Amino acid sequence: MPKFVKMAVCGELPAGAAKEVEYEGRVYALFNVDGRISAVDGICPHQGGPLVDGPLEGCMVACPWHGWEFDVQTGKTPLGPKIKLSVFEVKVEGDDVLVLVP
Repeated sequence: MPKFVKMAVCGELPAGAAKEVEYEGRVYALFNVDGRISAVDGICPHQGGPLVDGPLEGCMVACPWHGWEFDVQTGKTPLGPKIKLSVFEVKVEGDDVLVLVP
């Protein structure tokens, strides 16, 4: 049953920042794009690169291993509609960043 889990506090995610969080064996990547926090799968579907280590330009992050790019707000990539990251609902309560996990 899905539930919201605290994965960060707002101070850990200033604008332009990223944070990797592992929860119950899954890696999540949190990104702050202009004050909007997003959460996606933290592992690149290509060969498992750590997305939080890649450069973030606007809402696009590039995998540091091979350059695959993903929109951190939608999970989509310019590589085509068959490749997509899972996107997870985020809410902020007080200073806590909560992510809806499956």
